Amino acid sequence: MNDILIVEYKSEHQPWFERLNRAWIERYFVMEAIDVEVLQDPDGHIVSKGGSIIMASLDNTIVGTVALKYSGPGVYEFTKMAVDEKFQGRKVGRALAVAAIQKAGKLGGKKIILYSNTILVPAIALYRNLGFREVPIDGPYKRSNIKMELNIGQS
Repeated sequence: MNDILIVEYKSEHQPWFERLNRAWIERYFVMEAIDVEVLQDPDGHIVSKGGSIIMASLDNTIVGTVALKYSGPGVYEFTKMAVDEKFQGRKVGRALAVAAIQKAGKLGGKKIILYSNTILVPAIALYRNLGFREVPIDGPYKRSNIKMELNIGQS
């Protein structure tokens, strides 16, 4: 069976977290200093600061990841979402996104924000399908040309 297994990030997942994200960033953009810092130390930049990372496994292989970076009271940033190219089209991204939305709610999140680029057409379509809406952009990434948010909790 090709069931996607969603698991909580552990420190030993760091090489997969870095490899999966480097692959898409280097394919479409250029690694920025902040990318290198976060990918090499996700525990220090995301987990220890109140965030969370989720990994996806398919057929006993890590095939995807997404991080929830704590951005302030009730706000999490959807960041570093990546699916191994060989496994794209198999709903791994959707499974990760849904799991991350649920996790943000469990962490007390009321809103999820994300920064992306409109050349990533499948990702933008997925976000819109999940209810994210475009908002004015402000953000730390040079490659971003779109900001989206999703309200997940009642005020």
